[in-house]
Amino acid sequence: MALLTVLAIAGCSSDAVKPNPTPAEFNGLGSGSPGDPSTTRMGGSDSGTIFGIGKGPKDKDQGTGGGGSGIGVNAFLWRGALDTISFMPLASADPFGGVIITDWYTPPGTSGERFKATVYILSRDLRSDGVRVNIYRQVLQNGQWVDATVADSTVGDIENKVLARARHMREQLQTSS
Repeated sequence: MALLTVLAIAGCSSDAVKPNPTPAEFNGLGSGSPGDPSTTRMGGSDSGTIFGIGKGPKDKDQGTGGGGSGIGVNAFLWRGALDTISFMPLASADPFGGVIITDWYTPPGTSGERFKATVYILSRDLRSDGVRVNIYRQVLQNGQWVDATVADSTVGDIENKVLARARHMREQLQTSS
């Protein structure tokens, strides 16, 4: 069996020169040469923008900051959520599905409790019902982490901070344009 494995692996290698898949006229990313992926935008004319912000006049007319093919949710809510929970370690962020998941966070000076957050961006519009936050809390009891309740006001406060940050960023963009 081991001999077959060695032969199979040896059969995959070759001393023959393999063709270079990169075109000879390719000078590197950003060079503008033929084959340079930065010269063609597979996602459309706005694919080079970050989070769909600053795409131009179309963005002003829509007033959402989340249109186009950049991300699947409102860009201001997305960025506002990331900014608001930036003190927590990020475990996962899906801008197309609009889900941000943090890892467990222990506030400084507190060793017996930790928090985790999940933020859902539910809309392509900047609306108060476009964001939902879930906060999870655990306390350390007898060496085991045990689920504990989180005050409803905590969730509401974080949602309000996300919305306030998103509105502030939209206002900044509108005044700079």
